[in-house]
Amino acid sequence: MEKISRAILATAIGILGIALVAGCAADPRPLTTAPAVELDRYAGRWYVIANIPYFAERGNVGSYFDIDFQAGGNLIDVYTGQAKNFDAPAKSYLLNGYVVPGTGNAHWRESPFWPVYLSYLILYVDPDYQTALVGYPGRGYGWVLARQPVIDDATYQSLLHRMQDQGYDIGLFRRVAQIPVQIGNPDFQ
Repeated sequence: MEKISRAILATAIGILGIALVAGCAADPRPLTTAPAVELDRYAGRWYVIANIPYFAERGNVGSYFDIDFQAGGNLIDVYTGQAKNFDAPAKSYLLNGYVVPGTGNAHWRESPFWPVYLSYLILYVDPDYQTALVGYPGRGYGWVLARQPVIDDATYQSLLHRMQDQGYDIGLFRRVAQIPVQIGNPDFQ
């Protein structure tokens, strides 16, 4: 039990530190969120195609988010990933949160544990809800998501350009291996 408490404390300190640093990014423009997100269409599994690596996700493979909406605008977001290879056991992390009212459902607040809340900004979702971009104030974090574990390169590049238009340094993004043959390829973590 003591190991778990120490791990939670270390995670909390890390998240708070990263949130402070991320808030100090160079681009002062606010991020532009998607005008309207249909929560019932957004719910479900989203594979992490690429992200700006940080301590909790760095080096993970086969990672995805399962998102479920509850009554009253509350949500459950479960992240699952495997450390470095597909033979590693999958580890999951639960985040609870809520949709911020008056944001077209594109701004969420999520918490790995009380009292820490992080912003989840849906910057883009395609009309068919097959790809999405998620950002964070300060641009220290970013995710390229898709309903399928693999997307074609033209779609991926198009999504990266959307992030660049939002002021992100797309050179910071690294692809996440979703199938074994992707491990070790250029641009992958």
